[in-house]
Amino acid sequence: MNAPAGASTLAERASLAQEVKHSRFLALAAPVESPEAALAFFAEVGDPAATHNCWAYRIGAQYRFNDDGEPAGTAGRPILAAIDGQGYDRVAVVVTRWYGGIKLGAGGLVRAYGGCAAECLRRAPRRELVRYDELGLAFAFEDTGAVHAALAAYGAEKTEERYSADGVRVRIRLPASQLPALKAQLRDATRNRVRLDEPGASPLG
Repeated sequence: MNAPAGASTLAERASLAQEVKHSRFLALAAPVESPEAALAFFAEVGDPAATHNCWAYRIGAQYRFNDDGEPAGTAGRPILAAIDGQGYDRVAVVVTRWYGGIKLGAGGLVRAYGGCAAECLRRAPRRELVRYDELGLAFAFEDTGAVHAALAAYGAEKTEERYSADGVRVRIRLPASQLPALKAQLRDATRNRVRLDEPGASPLG
């Protein structure tokens, strides 16, 4: 599941309350790892006694939003736009409204729901999402020490290691930004004897 370069998620849950023409709005936002986690968050924090609990989430290419009885397009979609507009990923936001007796109109609802969500996210602490690559390495036994030293130096995590009569095969996972330096180190340390599979992008973390 990919996200724009430089995407962030929330470092922790966040909230923001606003009042618009006597209606009270409460935005609650949380970092989530799956659609199921997002829906569980909405079920946990939504107020059954409130007039509306409108929500949206963005998890990579997956997203959903819900107007919860407000006119179509006036609540859930503006909340999603607030998430996307600030470069967030893996985030769920619910905006709860307690009706205050004055109708806001479609434009007013868009501004209230989207604005409350956006301000909540703007003030919230962020955590950068790091993109990881996965790749396989194959090398001779005599290069094991040099390869392991290079992997440790660049924060590569071994997810698999197999030995055979031909040598060693390992599969690693590391921050994508470290891959060029690791490849150069492996080339120099082993006189270019390490064979590398093409990397595959793994989820952000």
